[in-house]
Amino acid sequence: MRTAASIRPPLPGLARIADTGGDRQFAIALARGLEVLRAFGPSDRALSNRELCDRTGLPKATVSRLTHTLTLLGYLSRSADQRVALGAGVLALGYPMLAGMPVRQIARPWLEQLARETGCTVNLGTRDRLCAVYLDSCRADRGNPFQPDIGSPLPLLTTALGRALVLARPAPEQAAILNRLKVDDPQRFREERALIDGERDAFRRRGWTHSTGQWRPGVHAVAMPLRQSLHAETVALNCTLAVPAGTRRAADAQRLLDEVAPAMIETAHRIESACRAEAPPDRSSRP
Repeated sequence: MRTAASIRPPLPGLARIADTGGDRQFAIALARGLEVLRAFGPSDRALSNRELCDRTGLPKATVSRLTHTLTLLGYLSRSADQRVALGAGVLALGYPMLAGMPVRQIARPWLEQLARETGCTVNLGTRDRLCAVYLDSCRADRGNPFQPDIGSPLPLLTTALGRALVLARPAPEQAAILNRLKVDDPQRFREERALIDGERDAFRRRGWTHSTGQWRPGVHAVAMPLRQSLHAETVALNCTLAVPAGTRRAADAQRLLDEVAPAMIETAHRIESACRAEAPPDRSSRP
């Protein structure tokens, strides 16, 4: 029989409430409240308690108590028809995190320059649970049907940014992420796993990933993780380019590899150098 002390905790960011039954330090009520907040998607203006029950799997009475509490605290707002929407408190929570990431301020001028020079939309992102999420975006490709914004989520396996974030992590973390994807949606995982498995060798050789519209048809991208970002989680940048069907499709797709990818690599190295210059001195080896 395993004791609570012997249970290996899940990788941070991948924990599910069901996986933490033996962890006495895990606050289930807090986790349930956060699951309610995470149940909202970009297109959801407001949700009913029943919809939140369906999305979270929580009992109706629990959701009712949680939405009441979160509304009083300002994280939700309630309309006259008793539906709830995310409140300003959620936005206020995210700002200190973004403001406290020096890599965003350091990278911004380089991202803007890369966008101007390549005509691509250039983004900075990191992993959040089972998706990639944008930390910053410089839009230059006006023909791109996908207009990203800070906080926009992307899938991990069908995007260049997502695969770069996964492949940059140590093998045990990669295995944990892929296993969680498999558990959450086995059929989708079977359909998409070949995308990351097929790019492992190329990523080891060149250090960047390439997508050709697997997530959004006509949107191609290259992405590269930053080896130094002053942030605990891996941060990566990507360049996305609309490559619509037509006589120039092959030429546009090739330009992403011949011109944009080398420019992205140079930009990543400049950001890394700037981050190293800003890093505090390492005193671990001093007496």
